Amino acid sequence: MSDILIGKGDLPVRLMGKYGNRHGLVAGATGTGKSVTLMVMAEGFSRLGVPVVMADVKGDIAGLAVAGTPSEKLAARVAQIGVEGYTQEASPVVFWDLYGKLGHPLRTTVSEVGPALMSRMLELNDTQSGVMDIAFKLADDNGLLLLDLDDLRALLNFVTENKADISKKYGLVSPQSVAAIQRSLLRLEQDGGKQFFGEPAVQLADLMRQDMSGRGVINLLAADQLILRPRLYSSFLLWLLSELFETLPEVGDLDVPKLVFFFDEAHLLFDDCPPALQQRVEQVVRLIRSKGVGVYFCSQNPDDIPDTVLGQLGNRVQHALRAYTPRDQKAVRTAAETFVQNPRLDVAKVIGELGVGEALVSMLLEKGIPMPVERALIAPPRCRMGAITDEERATVRGRSPVGGKYDTPVNRESAFEMLAKRAEQAAAPESPAPGPGAPAPKAEPEPPSKFDEFLWGTKRRQGAVEAAAKSATRTVANGIGRQILRGILGSLMGGKKR
Repeated sequence: MSDILIGKGDLPVRLMGKYGNRHGLVAGATGTGKSVTLMVMAEGFSRLGVPVVMADVKGDIAGLAVAGTPSEKLAARVAQIGVEGYTQEASPVVFWDLYGKLGHPLRTTVSEVGPALMSRMLELNDTQSGVMDIAFKLADDNGLLLLDLDDLRALLNFVTENKADISKKYGLVSPQSVAAIQRSLLRLEQDGGKQFFGEPAVQLADLMRQDMSGRGVINLLAADQLILRPRLYSSFLLWLLSELFETLPEVGDLDVPKLVFFFDEAHLLFDDCPPALQQRVEQVVRLIRSKGVGVYFCSQNPDDIPDTVLGQLGNRVQHALRAYTPRDQKAVRTAAETFVQNPRLDVAKVIGELGVGEALVSMLLEKGIPMPVERALIAPPRCRMGAITDEERATVRGRSPVGGKYDTPVNRESAFEMLAKRAEQAAAPESPAPGPGAPAPKAEPEPPSKFDEFLWGTKRRQGAVEAAAKSATRTVANGIGRQILRGILGSLMGGKKR
């Protein structure tokens, strides 16, 4: 098996594994079946041995971890499409969660995220982003590790305290800009971003695993809460995509991809996206194909994706669009124009007539040629089409191969501790250097131990020896004093009382 059955129109529609790295698009209005299509594609790639990374925005994608339930309706759809060897089964799944609640904590370091994406997460303006660039450059020049938000906050405090010197060397630093960044850091921390930054940072190798049977592991990021912070959500996924691009070697076209990356709610990536960042996204999407990674965007309308990116997406599934507004009508026209026309279909008309579980599909054929658009029934997934229980999630998480590696945070020495030490050293009073011929300074006497204080006392209280001596003086006539003194010293020093 080297392809994935997506559905059936007049003929079966298949996504060829060797063109899985040519990227794709799954679009359609809410409630038209996009999530089911994503599950079918993720299952298919997993059966081909391809690891998958995808976000679970609504919680229903988690059903991939549990086998589906047979039903008459499902059996009828399987028979109608002609799915061979169909059985209800679970896929190998690892749950991740930036907040560490619904999956293993997914962390990275501030340094790895970099100033551009950090500025986007914090929703900074151009001036504040410039200060962030200066702070990162200062950290690099001084060997300061930026691992978590405490490190970044300590670095910003250092910038404020030394703004005159830093402004001369790196550029003007405004205390007002630093204060605004600090407030944004506080908001990010309150929204749960603190858990995202730290160690152990996720290693890409742990996102590119296969199970013992050779199936690709599906990495699901719980995003039902994360999606409420759209900048953090989109910036995190973009960071992950950039890490793949920068880390993986060139491999050219393989029989199947090394990894497939699904970007749900893709419009969030491009909303208010600075031109420089959008250019970076376009570059990554265009070049990451040669590193064996396929990227699949999921959004409501095709025009949510810039044309320069949309032109790179070879495998397309278009669910129904409802043209209620002028913008909707424009989206329908855009969707119709992106397909290779089929003379048997009025694409613009059919898009509004599609039912749930139907879609217009166009996949790449041999030699990478896109097929004419086909109206198709989408094949059913083999997993559960819906959410899972907390007990089922805990069971899946308990047998995860990476739990022991990421569940416990690590806090090693970094910028926060290093700057704190510098501040302590600067605050310590320095003794003046002795002049020539001056006597060497007297060594400070070591403080008495607790044992010495007990025996000989301090300035405020008498010790045991003094007390015994006074008692011995009072009783020297009858010889009791020697016995008392010997008794005290003998018991403390381990000697035998005679």
